[in-house]
Amino acid sequence: MALKDLSHAAQRQAFSVGIDNFLKHLNRKDREERIATYQKLVDAAGKFWGEGTDTKKLEAVKKDMADPDNRWIRFINRVLDETDPHYAKTMMLNLGYEAFFRGTKTIRENREKYGCNIPWLILFDPTMACNMHCTGCWSGTYGHKANLSYEDMDKIVREGKELGVYVYMMTGGEPTVRMKDIFKLAKKHNDCVFGLYSNSTLITDELAEEVRKLGNITFMLSIEGTPDTNDARRGDGHYAAVMKAMDILKAHGIVFGTSICYTRTNIEAVTSDDFFHLLEEKGARFGFYFHLMPVGNNAAVELMPTVEQRKNMIRRIRQVRSGESDIEFFPMDFQNDGEYVGGCIAGGRNYFHINASGDAEPCVFIHFSNMNIHENSILEILKSPLFMAYHEGQPFNRNHLRPCPMLENPQLLREMVERSGAHQTNQESPESVEHLCSKCDAYAKEWAPVADKIWASQKRRRPAYENYSRKHREHPELAAFENVTE
Repeated sequence: MALKDLSHAAQRQAFSVGIDNFLKHLNRKDREERIATYQKLVDAAGKFWGEGTDTKKLEAVKKDMADPDNRWIRFINRVLDETDPHYAKTMMLNLGYEAFFRGTKTIRENREKYGCNIPWLILFDPTMACNMHCTGCWSGTYGHKANLSYEDMDKIVREGKELGVYVYMMTGGEPTVRMKDIFKLAKKHNDCVFGLYSNSTLITDELAEEVRKLGNITFMLSIEGTPDTNDARRGDGHYAAVMKAMDILKAHGIVFGTSICYTRTNIEAVTSDDFFHLLEEKGARFGFYFHLMPVGNNAAVELMPTVEQRKNMIRRIRQVRSGESDIEFFPMDFQNDGEYVGGCIAGGRNYFHINASGDAEPCVFIHFSNMNIHENSILEILKSPLFMAYHEGQPFNRNHLRPCPMLENPQLLREMVERSGAHQTNQESPESVEHLCSKCDAYAKEWAPVADKIWASQKRRRPAYENYSRKHREHPELAAFENVTE
């Protein structure tokens, strides 16, 4: 065993012992002891990072932890109280130590070493197959045309880990139709975290118990508001299936979240107080919100949110995350939270996508590719012409409320695809980049002045680490922050 592996094993064991002690103290449910335990964990994180640690930020976090009325401390307490202890320990070890601490350091080193984007997570599709046919979604039309083999998935994880990637998400299709191989993968790579975007219909007590025992799988369940707004797009009976799946996962002590596509017809339903409190009661603790994208020839462009609805979405998600809210659920908005991640995260900057045919795509919504996992390594993919175009172009807009090279800056995607020679990868219904981007032109033009007005009115703090190309680091005038407070 190499020295670095011995060091890694020793570090992981030390963190494991620390987490055992952490959970042991939490089980006593003494408030003062919990606060002290949380603060010790923050100190340990600072020591691990060493030089370059933002000590002021760590002290601010410790101060928040000492406040008994801090909503996020109450939130963390609730999550830990309701989670199976073995599951909690495994997730903390894999997500906390492997992914956030050790993985992030390795990824940043490799970004400098290889001169390209290195992602924090990789998203892949075990299968194209889906047992549902939701309006406006391309997946349900694919059929059983392609699957990644277990060997393909294992290769993705093995090569990803070599670069520092310990978080893997799966979509499709419906990934749970491949649970036998996914369980095998999670067991072999028991130092990683696997998140499945699922329609909930195949989640059973037996499946949940295996997930609890493994400890390194979580779910993001698709749901869209009320029974009426949900089933109108996803089909009769789907809402009931999600409710049942949530009850099962909560009963087994599994941390899970939601995946919510917001559209013109459901946006009010998926952001109401009643909806948030329902998710909280059912055991969902986090959620990803996705703006409906007009991808594919069957895209329902008429379901794209209006400009006014998107304005309200920005305000609403931030209000729910604020200290004034009593909602114990953490929502994240894939399209409107660009400020917190430096704009577009695709193309390997923080993530990329591999479809069920093995094609490496810069984003789950961008069905164009230069390379395939069957012929190329992860590193070769990240150095491919299309991915390097992303690397050199990010951020695609100085306004992070207009982050996407497709939805808000469609001319840029046209240029990158043409320049890189990428081919389209929609096997069910081929779509040219011109056809795709033409569906975004009017939307981008209408949203731009509204987004610019919102952006100009806000004060923002520049992130300590942005992960842009050397060109942008050496020319700060290209950075995407104008109204900045240091």
